[in-house]
Amino acid sequence: MFGDMMGMMSKLKEAQQKVEETKKRLNTVLIDEDSKDGLLKITLTANREIKNIDIADSLLEDKEQLEDYLILTLNKAISKASKINETELAAVAKEGMPNIPGLDKFM
Repeated sequence: MFGDMMGMMSKLKEAQQKVEETKKRLNTVLIDEDSKDGLLKITLTANREIKNIDIADSLLEDKEQLEDYLILTLNKAISKASKINETELAAVAKEGMPNIPGLDKFM
């Protein structure tokens, strides 16, 4: 019985380490998102850290339009990054979980 517990604890620790490694790797996965007309370009990591914002000069003339562009484009980029992040982390976590009957219902 204790051997099984030790094995499960070891697997959980290993899974946690893989999750941390995946989080670090996701810092290198870049997502690029452009506005429909290409006047605004945003790059962020799969961990949702903004790396670059490129704004066309014409957008700098209209504050309200720029704000709208930023909101729309950032939200699209964050949504894409979140999907990648969640998919990657869920796969690693599920792979490393010990085989506990009934646990798959929660994954």
